[in-house]
Amino acid sequence: MDFLNSIIGQVNTVLWSYVLIALLILSGLFYTLRTGFAQGRLLGDMVALITGKLSSLRDGEKKVAGQVTGFQAFCIAVASHVGTGNLAGVAIAVAIGGPGALFWMWVIALLGGATSMIENTLAQTYKVKQADGGFRGGPSYYMEKALGQKTLGYIFSVIVILTFAFIFNTVQANTIAQAFETSFNFSSVTSGIILAVLTALIIFGGLNRIANVVSLMVPVMAIGYVIVALFVLAVNITHIPRLFMDIIEAAFGLKQAVGGAIGVAMLQGIKRGLYSNEAGMGSAPNAAATSNVSHPVKQGLLQAFGVFVDTILICSATGFIVLLYPEYNTIGEKGIKLTQLALSYSVGNWGAGFITLCIFLFAFSSLVGNYYYGEANLEFITKSKTSMLIFRVLTVACVYLGSVASLGLVWDLADVFMGVMALMNIIVIAILSPKAVAIIKDYMKQRKEGKNPVFKAKDIPGLENTECWD
Repeated sequence: MDFLNSIIGQVNTVLWSYVLIALLILSGLFYTLRTGFAQGRLLGDMVALITGKLSSLRDGEKKVAGQVTGFQAFCIAVASHVGTGNLAGVAIAVAIGGPGALFWMWVIALLGGATSMIENTLAQTYKVKQADGGFRGGPSYYMEKALGQKTLGYIFSVIVILTFAFIFNTVQANTIAQAFETSFNFSSVTSGIILAVLTALIIFGGLNRIANVVSLMVPVMAIGYVIVALFVLAVNITHIPRLFMDIIEAAFGLKQAVGGAIGVAMLQGIKRGLYSNEAGMGSAPNAAATSNVSHPVKQGLLQAFGVFVDTILICSATGFIVLLYPEYNTIGEKGIKLTQLALSYSVGNWGAGFITLCIFLFAFSSLVGNYYYGEANLEFITKSKTSMLIFRVLTVACVYLGSVASLGLVWDLADVFMGVMALMNIIVIAILSPKAVAIIKDYMKQRKEGKNPVFKAKDIPGLENTECWD
């Protein structure tokens, strides 16, 4: 077992400390340049799509019963990648890398927005229509339809199912159960039963129930957490100028960062940003493809905005809370315990309970979002209703087992699977990026003409197998 742990650890070190970080940064830079910094120039459109000022549908078109809206697809993706890492992982990054780690999280989110636009625009372009009028799609689908590599799609789908629906959900359930045991003295069995029942009630209701639940949960948890962070900033108002100076100075090595200089701050910030927002990893496109929008780039923009919500808003909120705690780098705590102590310092004893509530909301929404990624990929492999029923039962079983079991190397194994998945997706979207860039330019051209963009596949030379856009 020790030997297996060592091998898995070495693979993760190579994948996540060198290969994937380099590829994701280079990808973000390349797509930023190729699209003319579209993730910044079109920020107004992202906000307009979220608020409804720019319709995600064609002008005058009504939502079709049974179909998912652009906002609901956005919420499914955010539900999955906003998890306990936003509370615990950021605290670890700041404790090790110092204030500068937060700056590098912002940089990676800005670059990740471009990568997210590319992969999610591709997912929308190559989505397929279901018998019930809804849509499915994701990396497996564009591997088959754009690359002609269905076998590669099968491999990718199996990895997604194992990683998200089973392994990640086991870990998320374990996190919730531990938090409930600490705060409310619930036994792991009680927590497991509660989580399993809640998960079953949602996932057996299909995509529309999942979309409805997360479109309620995500705004509440994200806005609530950011409001508390703003309250922390308000009660520490006199320290704010110094806080931002510390972040900038530490980021560029002008001031020695905790645990090391610029290199440590950069590495911790970049790793946490990439882990958290998942841009380029091939997870969010599974949700992005579900929506009915008039142009693929609209969903690409919504998902890019999800990267900003995850990292610029929620990760920053945790970073500010921790950095405003005077003992964050001397108390010897890391992870969720440090976040609890830091919030309690600023707001009082209710801070620890609030973090427990956030753990539940963040982790449970991830359970639901992760399950959907598995469902979309199972449908790529088989349309069998029996297989779907078995899959849902196994997902619920994993939630219960995760609550009561000691996980050991499960988390490290998940990192390996996700690393392989990300590597596959990064290479595929690099090959397909000229198509995505052409579609983004089509959107920008229509916006420049004052239109609410509507996409027609025939307008892009060489674009084939786009059954929903022909």
